[in-house]
Amino acid sequence: MKQPVPTAAARRRLVLGLAISHVLALPALAEPQATTLDKVVVSGARVAEADIAIGTDQVRNTIAIDHEALLSAPAGISGLKMLESLPGFNVQANDALGLYEFGNSVFVRAFGFRQIGFVLDGIPLGRSDQFGGSPVFRYVDNENTWRVTASQGAGDVSVPSYASLGPIVQYQTLAPAAESGVQLSQTFGADDLNRSFIKLDSGEHRGFSGYVSRSKIDSALWRGPGTIDREHLEARGRYQWANGSTVDLKIVHNDFFDYDTPSISKAQYHGTAGDIFGRSGRHYGYLGYVPDLPPTAPGIVYSNSAYNQYYQQAINQRTDTLYGLNGVFVAGPELELRATAYYEDKEGYGVSPEAYATSLSSHNAQRLLVPGLNAPLGLQYGLSTVAGTRKGLVAGANWVVGAHTLDAGVWRERDEYHRTQARYNQVGGNPAGRPLLDQPVHLQRDFWSTRESTQLHIKDTWRLLDDRLAIELGAKALDLDYRIAGARNPGDYIANRRPVIRDEWKDSFLPQAGAVWSFGREQLFASWSQTLALPQGADDIYSQASPAAPGPEAETAENLELGLRSNRATFNGVVALYGSRFDNRLQSYASPVPGSGTTETFFQNVGAVEAYGVEASGVWKPRVLGDRVAFNGNLSWNRAGFKDDFASFAIAGNRVPDSPQWLSQAGVTWEAGRWGVLNLSGRYVGERYSNYTNTERVGGYAVWNAYLDIGGEAFGQGLLRNARLRFNVDNLFDRDYLGTINPVVSGPATYRPGPDRTWQVSLSVDL
Repeated sequence: MKQPVPTAAARRRLVLGLAISHVLALPALAEPQATTLDKVVVSGARVAEADIAIGTDQVRNTIAIDHEALLSAPAGISGLKMLESLPGFNVQANDALGLYEFGNSVFVRAFGFRQIGFVLDGIPLGRSDQFGGSPVFRYVDNENTWRVTASQGAGDVSVPSYASLGPIVQYQTLAPAAESGVQLSQTFGADDLNRSFIKLDSGEHRGFSGYVSRSKIDSALWRGPGTIDREHLEARGRYQWANGSTVDLKIVHNDFFDYDTPSISKAQYHGTAGDIFGRSGRHYGYLGYVPDLPPTAPGIVYSNSAYNQYYQQAINQRTDTLYGLNGVFVAGPELELRATAYYEDKEGYGVSPEAYATSLSSHNAQRLLVPGLNAPLGLQYGLSTVAGTRKGLVAGANWVVGAHTLDAGVWRERDEYHRTQARYNQVGGNPAGRPLLDQPVHLQRDFWSTRESTQLHIKDTWRLLDDRLAIELGAKALDLDYRIAGARNPGDYIANRRPVIRDEWKDSFLPQAGAVWSFGREQLFASWSQTLALPQGADDIYSQASPAAPGPEAETAENLELGLRSNRATFNGVVALYGSRFDNRLQSYASPVPGSGTTETFFQNVGAVEAYGVEASGVWKPRVLGDRVAFNGNLSWNRAGFKDDFASFAIAGNRVPDSPQWLSQAGVTWEAGRWGVLNLSGRYVGERYSNYTNTERVGGYAVWNAYLDIGGEAFGQGLLRNARLRFNVDNLFDRDYLGTINPVVSGPATYRPGPDRTWQVSLSVDL
């Protein structure tokens, strides 16, 4: 289907979004003053209570989603997809639940996925790389998530992260329940989706409480052959003293296996690429059978490069386990101490094919230098393994001294990562043949990388004018040590070298300042920060460069925002203006891997990038509709552009790839009664460029979702009185569009089509 370019219809959507925002704001101006702050509560509407949703009393723009809102989302939705309804977040996913890791992307203001800091229950999740990283979607289930809080541009200095250049997203899980109980949920849906969830709560016994839960997802891919298999376990135990001090032990285990789907060009999408298998459109996938193709090398049956399109040659497996021990100790009415220790263990592998001609060339380059190699038999089995551990400690204290609240702390982490990659023969060279792991054809890499992070911070929050004014001043020092050792690429094997490369990035003074002033029902807030982050994709950069090449500079950013909140009896909203600039920007781009049919991500320093814009969001629950109907919406305008030219490309002034200027979301929720809730919501993503040179773009699109939640009185007063039946439909009108972009420097990029209409039905019960 042809992708639309911006049209009058697209502009009308934007005007409509602005009109909705203005309509939402009108009741706020008419509301009388009151002595207490009422709250807009929209049950199950994917929005939170007013003070949570708009970040009341925060010096920075902070948006949150709470537990009830998350329960209205499709069962099994990933931690990243949870963010797509928040203002300013351009979230793209390969599937409706966002489970395919290599198909996800996020862009907010000037920042991409790898420049956002993610924290789970006080534990920093480090880098978001699919190879060796800790992307958040491996560590959360929406049934156990209490709150997701996002700061789009100036995260708190007290939050530990070496990845964030400003944005911070914090996930908090539910505390164990005070009463014992069992929670059961079963979901069926499109693409043979089968998801089960069970949770056992012990209840509180003499200060101790805990729970254990398990979820299991089995599903077919929505495009192409293959399956998804995810098993997720969570356990949490807590002991609480009478004075409020607590100790929590947390364990998360995630075992994930799935098949890949290919990224495709616009020509492949439109069917003009001359695909020999006749594929086109959004369902363009790998082949579920081994085709019969003519050989391209004498005597080698499976020498044709098109055999790399067989789906059994494109798989991923990851196993991750995270342990966390958290303590909060009340040392007096004005002093609180906190500490979090954590340990993470990970392993996994990925498989990608390599064509005979590519393998033969690489084999010939190594065969006289590397012992034990075998001549290729046909299509090669490309095996990559990942493993590693991550351990750290976060400690701090809060001390109230008169009108001042002092916060000081330290964070220390060591992250060790091991990656191997080699090409192996298969029986007969057949794509469906058994891998012969004792017959390597050529070697790609076998290296260890280590990151050691140290952060110190101090912050003072000073409250004045009977708490109507709060001033926050803080600073942190960040020291990042990096080391990579071993065979980083095929050239290291050929040169018989195993280099050890070290680098360090640090800044002993990264300041942050902010203020929030409350007047009546409104709050004016402002914040400013300077940040530094470890270069994104460090392993990719150092594994490709010459050992003598200088490493990249650390990415640094400066963020400024100014905003206004309004919180009234039937309305709450926030609008924020912002500007961000950062230097030494490392921009990712994709490059085809010869003979594989896949792409590999690389990074280039493109100098400085600037972004500025406005974000607005609000919820209105008019009393004239009997407090049963709520309208929510947000609208963002963002301009992110390059400030410098790159190599021989004149890109200064161009927009950053995958950064839409316009994002909007609107929804209406009808609480029909105690028995049910009906919601309809829409999301619009504006046009995006796919390369640095801005010569290719993809048009904007709108996707609508709906759900019906039935419970309470609908099931009477018996065993099912706490039952809940939910119907979710995503992409209600089956919009055909291109979602995730794999940017390139110039020329055509590759994309992942957005998922088609998807439905699921879930039955949950609390016993």
